[in-house]
Amino acid sequence: MNLNLEYYKIFYYVGKYKSITLAAKELSLSQPAVSQSVKHLEDDLGIELFVRTPKGVRLTQEGEVLFAHVARGYEAICLGEKKVKELLSLDSGEIRIGASDMTLQFYLLDHLEAFHEKYPKIKIRVTNAPTPETISHLQEGRIDFGVITTPVAENKHLQLRNVRTIRDVFVAGEKYKKYQGKTLDFRALTEIPLICLEGETSTRSYVESFLAQDGVELFPEFELATSDMLVQFAKRGLGVANVVRDFALDEILAGELFELQFEKQIPCRQMCIVTDDRLPLSAAANRLLHFLEEKMEK
Repeated sequence: MNLNLEYYKIFYYVGKYKSITLAAKELSLSQPAVSQSVKHLEDDLGIELFVRTPKGVRLTQEGEVLFAHVARGYEAICLGEKKVKELLSLDSGEIRIGASDMTLQFYLLDHLEAFHEKYPKIKIRVTNAPTPETISHLQEGRIDFGVITTPVAENKHLQLRNVRTIRDVFVAGEKYKKYQGKTLDFRALTEIPLICLEGETSTRSYVESFLAQDGVELFPEFELATSDMLVQFAKRGLGVANVVRDFALDEILAGELFELQFEKQIPCRQMCIVTDDRLPLSAAANRLLHFLEEKMEK
């Protein structure tokens, strides 16, 4: 059978309105064009689909059977088209983001709040995970983009946009006051109880790699899952905590913690938005990326 979808579209509207005239008006076609299309469809199928009445037309028994199926299909197509238009106009849609505790707290959260106020119908789903896991999620297509911290292994498909500078420090409380104001060698860290993040994080890997250049290896007494807990352990005098400075800034300003000073500073690194050029982005995800870029420019 030579399927002509335009014939079925016209058949749908004639069947819906029970009128050649109303169908022609809805489709912006002439009445003869509508009648001819129905006749072509009837000839193709070898059956009559309509019977003329004083008020218009009515479906034959065969026409009723066909209309039930065509109506479901055509209305599903119209609904799909409507949903796509909603996505493009940002009246609906979903954005999937990967981010760590740090990138959420010190970069993404404020921007997501502003974006949600502007586009309240967009659903945002955040997968909370360390940088290595976020990159895996991105490469597997489970998220649209991630907000991560450097360093990141080089990959030609990953596109990075720097959004914020961060600094790794060691902080301590009253119990370790003797170190305050002194300039230390990194080897001093081998003699102090240390509190660090768990091993599979970009922060831990970066600091350990840097210290290894000076022959210093870290053996923490406490390994914790979140930087907030590192700060709490340090405040209680359980050791010296290695954190990104932002996490301890309030406590440093309040005098509850102090930052250890060393002969060399650990080089600053970056928070980055990461995308994969192999993955197409939805209209909603693209809008959020542009929104974040506009904020960076300001």
